Amino acid sequence: EVDIGLAADVGTLQRLPKVIGNQSLVNELAFTCRKMMADEALGSGLVSRVFPDEVQMLDAAFTLAAEISTKSPVAVQSTKINLVYSRNHSVADGLNYAATWNMSMLQTQDIVKSVQAAVEKQELKNVTFSKL
Repeated sequence: EVDIGLAADVGTLQRLPKVIGNQSLVNELAFTCRKMMADEALGSGLVSRVFPDEVQMLDAAFTLAAEISTKSPVAVQSTKINLVYSRNHSVADGLNYAATWNMSMLQTQDIVKSVQAAVEKQELKNVTFSKL
């Protein structure tokens, strides 16, 4: 945003160094506003995969979303919350936080349903999980 006379104010400057883990690269990108190409984004860890075209990218995104949608929504949401929490806390704090979340997740039947599906060799997409 330095191209328009501002410092980035939507959290990029605060989050990107933690995501990439390379302060020098973050400084360069923030100071110059240069575009980062896909291969560099992949190499820096900013993205997990790149695709040759939009069609393949969308196909992979929908496939990933479909896979995630077969999981317990409660477990997926709590995992997301724990990942975000752990970015700025110690491992010990993160483990305590996860334990608290896991205790609350025992209030649903999702664990029982997941184990039962595994024992019966049933696909998770056929299991009805608790709603958020």
